[in-house]
Amino acid sequence: MELLLALPVVLPLAGAAATLLLRHRHKVQLWLTILTLAAILAVAIALIALVPASGVLVLQIGDWTPTQGIVLVADRITALMLLVSSAVTLAVLLYSSGQTVAENSERTPVAIYHPTYLALVAGVSMAFLAGDLFNLYVGFEVLLASSYVLLTLGGSASRVRAATTYVIVSLLSSVIFLSAIAAIYAATGTVNMAMLAVRLDGLQEGTRMVLELLLLVAFAIKAAIFPLSAWLPDSYPTAPAPVTAVFAGLLTKVGIYAILRLETLLFPASQLSNLLLAAAALSLVIGILGAVAQTDLKRVLSFTLVSHMGYMLLGLGVSTRLGMTATIFYVAHHITVQSTLFLVAGLIEQRGGTTNLARLGGLAKAAPVIAVLFFVPAMNLAGIPPFSGFIGKVGLVEAGIAYDRPAGWILVGASVLTSLLTLYAIAKIWNRAFWQAPSEDVVANDHPVPRVMTGATTALVAFSVGLTLAAGPLMTYSDEAARTVLERTPYVSAVLGDEAAGELHYRIDDAGEKVVER
Repeated sequence: MELLLALPVVLPLAGAAATLLLRHRHKVQLWLTILTLAAILAVAIALIALVPASGVLVLQIGDWTPTQGIVLVADRITALMLLVSSAVTLAVLLYSSGQTVAENSERTPVAIYHPTYLALVAGVSMAFLAGDLFNLYVGFEVLLASSYVLLTLGGSASRVRAATTYVIVSLLSSVIFLSAIAAIYAATGTVNMAMLAVRLDGLQEGTRMVLELLLLVAFAIKAAIFPLSAWLPDSYPTAPAPVTAVFAGLLTKVGIYAILRLETLLFPASQLSNLLLAAAALSLVIGILGAVAQTDLKRVLSFTLVSHMGYMLLGLGVSTRLGMTATIFYVAHHITVQSTLFLVAGLIEQRGGTTNLARLGGLAKAAPVIAVLFFVPAMNLAGIPPFSGFIGKVGLVEAGIAYDRPAGWILVGASVLTSLLTLYAIAKIWNRAFWQAPSEDVVANDHPVPRVMTGATTALVAFSVGLTLAAGPLMTYSDEAARTVLERTPYVSAVLGDEAAGELHYRIDDAGEKVVER
């Protein structure tokens, strides 16, 4: 059963190698990639069923001890992230098969698209499953190296410029992350996260804070948390629609996942929680103000992405069980909805020839299917009931109210304001792209949309609606996942044994307070 943990990493790496060898047979490449991603989705479904019954699953590669070898760990959060990410990557792959990945196919090395895409999936899976900081770093580097290639597909000047910024920022975060790993190893003698949960408790408070701050800065850059988010709105809009959808849905969430592990397993109830809350408030407000000011659809969505990272950081900052539950639920929701909206942006660009809102119009009549595909996830993003976005935001607002401190009330106000301004930004898009009279440019660029692109987007919209229909069970699942990560003992016990778990200095209760274990 534990061998299943290796498959989300091994399968895409093997698929990447195979598709690279088959680079001259594009149809075979496509079908092999589809089968690989479908197999990963099946593994994720199996893990969702197995993890609740087994607790935390652990795979020690080569039977090395956890402190010496590679350890893959899957708990409820990991299984949920793998399920949502595999569903999104499969849908996006199908979508991309219906369009030319770059505008000029003669200049674009499309043969490397499938190998690179599978390598990206392997990096994401490795980041979710890694049981130590170094292999988390490896997962980040694999997905980032792949993203560099995907971002520059087509070789246009705008994409190269955007990729240059993206590469520089990513390398900076990687250097900070690697420096933090070196400092942590020097202080504790290990990079295994279960062992760090035990040993970091015994360090002096100042040392702990410096180590936590280094990791937090590295992860915040990757998650596009304000004020470390300026690179994202300039990088994402230039990429092809399927690439942007994966980036927006997954890459930033891997950063949030890393922060979640940092703030629950390694540094629970830390003194930097106020810093997280301040970053959450700034991300919410400044991000959505940026979205309101944009006139290009992709840039509006990019700024809303920055803004809504603040919602997830809110739950992590309050560190309560309610906040953590709502954050886990909201991450699953946001991966799906944000990816879907960028796919719809690609449909609009294909149909109207542009994503400039000033040059669009009349799509509600000219393309009613696209109008519906935009309307559903857009309302979900804005948090209109009864969609999953509304449910997640209510949970986060309740967590802010229960926090009952000035910072909590400020965040509640910022959350409500952000939700209203998100609705305003969505209404602006709807009015200009779908309701206003079409311009001559729209008529001149009246291109048909391949059915497979529409079908893949429809499937992802249906998946997002499914999250709403299954909100009750999903919230229960998220609540149990929150309890497990806050207690820390189940994770440490599964990796190192009950004796090591007994050495934990404290756990975090439902109110986010430290409870001394011994």
